Amino acid sequence: MSYQHQYVDGTRIHFPVGKVVCIGRNYAEHAKELDNPVPTEPLLFIKPGSCVVPLESSFSIPVDRGSVHYEAEIAVLIGKPLSPRPSVEEVLDAISGFAPALDLTLRDKQAELKAKGLPWEVAKSFDGAAVIAPFVSNATFADLADISVRLTINGEVRQDGNSSLMLNPIVPMIQYMAGCFSLQAGDVILTGTPAGVGPLNVGDELVLELPGASRFESSVC
Repeated sequence: MSYQHQYVDGTRIHFPVGKVVCIGRNYAEHAKELDNPVPTEPLLFIKPGSCVVPLESSFSIPVDRGSVHYEAEIAVLIGKPLSPRPSVEEVLDAISGFAPALDLTLRDKQAELKAKGLPWEVAKSFDGAAVIAPFVSNATFADLADISVRLTINGEVRQDGNSSLMLNPIVPMIQYMAGCFSLQAGDVILTGTPAGVGPLNVGDELVLELPGASRFESSVC
């Protein structure tokens, strides 16, 4: 499936599909559930734009590469370039929208790589590893420290988080990222996943939402 940024009303957002900048272990309970230490500074990694697919009525996962885990996250779309030391106002002005997203992980492969002290890209950057829903506008949330994300699978709520629980809040997180990588219009920030991650299976029925702002139904094929 080809991907193009768009808003929930179907309007296409004519930014190029850039990189996806991710933060790991940004919710303490998620770090604990995977028996990982809580980072003392932001733990960043990048997914290429080539791995992004749209959240439509269905999406596919690899079936021959071990366990594929879901990680529901709040996605932030960057709409303007950000300098290495952006102010709070510059970050807020550069945000074009918010969406729920799935950061998919080949968990067996990631565990193998981590045990060897190797990078995670093979486990995190395969085709289809970032599933992104349409965006709501940047004006949707008055308080970026109070954005909820929820994932329901087969009628059971598996993840239910809120940005108030992030170890690195959204604006300071983006400021930090901009100091490490040039951020351009079309880049997406994945802001970390709350506790409750687990395996996806073909046939699973999903509801992915930013409660009160956007809600999407999909299935795994």
